[in-house]
Amino acid sequence: MSKLIKPGTDNQQPGKYHEVGPRGGSVPKPKHATIDAGDRLPPTTKKGNKWTK
Repeated sequence: MSKLIKPGTDNQQPGKYHEVGPRGGSVPKPKHATIDAGDRLPPTTKKGNKWTK
């Protein structure tokens, strides 16, 4: 399982991230984000959800 990262966290590895539930499970219609070096992860669709690479 990949590391779960809270929304708004910055200085993560550049790449593609997708939204998962609070414990890493799948969510309906997840958001996807591509960040560059030094970017901050955007908010998720629901409070408590997290990001994973």
